[in-house]
Amino acid sequence: MPPSTYGRAARVVCGVGAVAFGIYLGYENRHRTTLRASWTTNFKPSVEWDWNWDRREPSSLVKPPKTEDEKDSNEYNVKVEAVKSKANRHLIFIRHGQYDMSPKNDEGRILTGLGKEQATFTGKRLQELSKELGDFDLIMQSTMTRAMETAQIISGFLPKVPLKSCGLLREGAPIPPEPPIGHWRPEPSQFYEDGARIEAAFRKYVHRADAEQTVDSYEVFVCHANVIRYFVCRALQFPPEAWLRISLNHGSITWLTVRPNGRVVLKALGDSGHIPVVFLK
Repeated sequence: MPPSTYGRAARVVCGVGAVAFGIYLGYENRHRTTLRASWTTNFKPSVEWDWNWDRREPSSLVKPPKTEDEKDSNEYNVKVEAVKSKANRHLIFIRHGQYDMSPKNDEGRILTGLGKEQATFTGKRLQELSKELGDFDLIMQSTMTRAMETAQIISGFLPKVPLKSCGLLREGAPIPPEPPIGHWRPEPSQFYEDGARIEAAFRKYVHRADAEQTVDSYEVFVCHANVIRYFVCRALQFPPEAWLRISLNHGSITWLTVRPNGRVVLKALGDSGHIPVVFLK
């Protein structure tokens, strides 16, 4: 092979090799895991917390200043401070006791003997809590028979606490669950009707304290599994369609705390440790 031809061939081979090596390095760099001091470095949440989720963020309750004048700004700031929440709201949700599912009408779906035992254990637990926390402010019951019977038993352990009823807290189908479950598929019309009602209950009861409230409050809600699970997902800003992934025992306690700044803390989810295992059927 002539020297000139040999030189050209050598240059071609070297060039191809360089290109191949460059591609290899690029592939390696693209797939190499970068070691960081913390996994949170440069981390951005996929969904950020909505601070005005209950539409009670102070700045949303006061009309903005008309001008940038210092006087208007000062007046605006004073008004914002006046509507700020100052206390925690502790919302304690109780699932009713076991009930007879055979009757078709609600009036016949009364608590079983086991359900009454479960409600009794829960009443005793709340009584113990009240000794540490002070008297509860309210017991709000669903108007369904099993919830009212459960609330009556609990109320016997908290005789000083007002007992009220609310039809918005009745059991229902809040939103089509994801993933769906094979044996439970309500008609779309049921989700349409129940969902609006249960969402209305959430907006009515789950929110930060009014500015007039200066001390922490403790409220008990005796209602149903679907309602409670939906409330938890909504309050924590989880996808609401995830509600059916949660399971709650009869007589269990779920505790949500709404802070003055709009933060929500889940202190207990389906806590049934106060009920002996043999009664958790």
